Parts: sequence; C-alpha cells; structure tokens
Amino acid sequence: MKVIELTEAADPRLADYVRLRDVNLRKSLESVHGLFLAEGEKVIRRALRAGYAPRSLLLTERRRDALADLEGEVDAPLYVLPEPVARSLVGFDLHRGVLGSFHRKPLPAVADVLAGARRVVVLEDIVDHTNVGAIFRSAAGLGVDAVVMAPRCADPLYRRSVKVSMGAVFTLPYTRLDDWFGGLETLRALDFRLLALTPGPDSVTLGAALSGTGPTDRIALMLGTEGDGLSARWSELADTRVRIPMAGRDIDSLNVTAAAAIACHELLRTAHPAN
Repeated sequence: MKVIELTEAADPRLADYVRLRDVNLRKSLESVHGLFLAEGEKVIRRALRAGYAPRSLLLTERRRDALADLEGEVDAPLYVLPEPVARSLVGFDLHRGVLGSFHRKPLPAVADVLAGARRVVVLEDIVDHTNVGAIFRSAAGLGVDAVVMAPRCADPLYRRSVKVSMGAVFTLPYTRLDDWFGGLETLRALDFRLLALTPGPDSVTLGAALSGTGPTDRIALMLGTEGDGLSARWSELADTRVRIPMAGRDIDSLNVTAAAAIACHELLRTAHPAN
C-alpha cells in the first residue's frame, strides 16, 4: 500500500471519489467503471475480509493512520488529503475520514445463490438505497440465507446502501433476477414457497402461515416497493399472502424496513426452532 499525499481535488487519480451525493453521476460512473465506494473504517475492513479488491483508499489527514496496519496486505494506493480538499472532492464533510473504492464482483446466477438456501428475501422494485441497506442488515443479522432482487431494485453496493447495512451487503449472498415478469418461477422451480408480505384483507398472519414449517423447508419472503407494496402480478403469484398483525390505532402496516426486520425474525424462528 503506497501512501500518496495529494492537495488538489481535481487530481485525476481521485476520479473515483468525485461528487458522492450526485446519485445520477455516481450510478453512471460506478456502472461504467465497475466500482463501488465504501465509507468508514469498519465497512472498508469488512469489504476487504469479504474478498473485494480495492482500487484505492482515501483518508483525510486527521485519519491518516486509521488503516496503517494494512500496509503490507493491500495492493492499492492510499491517498491522504487535507479535510477541505476532501470536502471539495466528495461534496460534504467527510466526518469518518475514510473512503475506499473497490472493484465489483460479477453477480452470480440465481440458482447458484439459492443452491443451499432455506430462507430468502425477495425484493421487488425497492428503489430507496437506505431501505435496501437496512433490509440487508436485518436479513444478515437474523439469519436469512440470501437476497434476490427484481431488476429495478436499488443498488446494494451504492455508498448509502453499504453504509446503512454496515457492510452486510458484503457477507450476505445476493443476486438479481433477469426477468421481472417470469422471475418468480425460478424460485418456484427450486421448491421455494412464496410468501407475499401485504396488509391486504385476504392475507393471513405470518405466524399462522409459517406454522408447521420446518428448518429444511424453503421459504421466500417477498417485499414490495415503498408505498405501493408488491405489484398485482407478484402478489397473485404468491403461494400465500401474509401480514404482520397490527394493534389498531389506525395503523394497518409498517414501513418496509421495520416489516422486513420483524418478518426475518419470524423466519429465523422456523429455521432454528430452539430460538
């Protein structure tokens, strides 16, 4: 790891880090160059442990020694910038003082991700990066085996998703469906029972739907986009429509991240009954 001190935000070696709050720019840049950004020392270390190869690392002068122990282990330049230069480059105060640019890995095939899975979460068109990151964190922490996403879901490796997930996106297997219209048939062919989470009147409680489910049964919990929920097509293709029971008070449902956490805990109880 070669330490390089830079003083100009316009230095071409810093191109990976430019304007991190410009979502459209970042989507284009990261897609074209096959990279993603990780923010914070803990998250960067998790990316490295998960086998992601760094393109470069960036530290502010205040945090220049934060990754000193990796000097002999990382084959990438480490750029050190004064705080004002870092702020000008990324577009905000870099409070954590540590960024890393990493190479992406090719997404695996759905069948490969699901080969040994028993409990999975399926996301349809959840477009908010924060929500995607939060769902990954709950799913990873509560023992879900994998995540499958519809084609239009937000990028789990977008900086905000990575940050909110606390690096869970690096350790939880995931992939995307190639086909939204017929993609669920791939899961059905692998013997997954499809549960659509919805507050609809024809739904049953999640606990009731999972009654009698054993650790080896294959369950896919489907979560829909913010606000509208699952599309009519995906809801109709489900084996069972399920809900989280509400206590009333004019509240019929939870936001998607809270619902995902509760539902993942229910899945965990069926996968490990002793819990």
